[in-house]
Amino acid sequence: MTGPRLGSQGRTTGQPEGGGSPLTETSPPQGSGPPVRGRRPGSPLGLHRVLAPAGVLPQAAWRLDAGPELWPDEVRVRVERLNLDAASFRQLRETTGGAAAGMRAAVGQIVAERGKMQNPVTGSGGMLTGVVEETGPDSPLGLAPGDRVATLVSLSLTPLVVTDGLAAWDGRSEQVPCQGHAILFGRSIATVLPADLPGPLALAVLDVCGAPALTSRVVGQAALAAAAGGPVVAVLGAAGKSGSLSAAAARRAGAGQVIGVVPDKAEAAALRAAGLADEVVVADARDPVALAAAVHGAGGPAAVTVVCVDVPGCEGGAVLATADGGTVVFFSMATSFTAAALGAEGVAADVTMLIGNGYVPGHAQLALDLVRAEAGARAIFEARVGEGAPGGKEEA
Repeated sequence: MTGPRLGSQGRTTGQPEGGGSPLTETSPPQGSGPPVRGRRPGSPLGLHRVLAPAGVLPQAAWRLDAGPELWPDEVRVRVERLNLDAASFRQLRETTGGAAAGMRAAVGQIVAERGKMQNPVTGSGGMLTGVVEETGPDSPLGLAPGDRVATLVSLSLTPLVVTDGLAAWDGRSEQVPCQGHAILFGRSIATVLPADLPGPLALAVLDVCGAPALTSRVVGQAALAAAAGGPVVAVLGAAGKSGSLSAAAARRAGAGQVIGVVPDKAEAAALRAAGLADEVVVADARDPVALAAAVHGAGGPAAVTVVCVDVPGCEGGAVLATADGGTVVFFSMATSFTAAALGAEGVAADVTMLIGNGYVPGHAQLALDLVRAEAGARAIFEARVGEGAPGGKEEA
């Protein structure tokens, strides 16, 4: 069975888990044009696009072949917009000073050298929107030429070519107007953009759709196990994109109380106006003792703590804010596995720690439905998209 299809208002397509063609490897494509008839299928995982080092998955590769010629199960997309993930955007902005020319040069150099957009410091990328140009005859994705789509797989593993030097990008926003092409593999995932939402808004929502979906699952399980009432859920970075949707998803999944943690009074006011949290506290998520005290004082410890920030150093506070037997879900690309694991061990914290991988079946539909139904969440997204908010807005 393939992944869920959402109809004309945003259908999700993807390679069925465990399916696809055999994991064969072939030589890189040469030139351009339609799929070569008679060519053996490439790997549905994209192994045939890996140039170096040999034997790794595309995400771990140093360089990918981003040539336009398709293997039989691939899809080529004419790129219209990139959406850099918050951690990568922040790192680039801090390194370059944020000037447009410097930001364009930095991203352009990464793509040219690596054949994909993967920040070499953070290891992360983002996602993109564009129009399907051509599909291979064996593509399982269910896409057709002319479909306007968003890719739901990371730019860190997506073959990409930029042809316009990112000339239309001012460097201020995570959303990057772009001309070029990208390649989707047999096991890639994409969704047709919904007709009822503006493109930049839909892109911003789909960029973080894995967070509310996994939050919903984890909180739902905790609610079933709760002896009385729903679980306490703390969301770090609750006034950001992934945080606001995660807070909304937690409440829908049966949270008894949602505690939203934000870094300053301005974000606290925005979160209160959105009505997505029962308690709003201001705390620096990088200060473990202060963060834990703030969450405990607002009704914690939390049965579920969701980390939606884009700065390093938040692992210890998230662990201390969580009750024994509880769960911490990390959605930040700035998370250190070492800091989280050894930090929890060091304070004898009996917590389950999950790394959000960005994919949960039905995640695109769930996120789009939340932003349609929750006026407060939509207001947060519209404000960020409208002002070209920098990635730092996600910091807690």
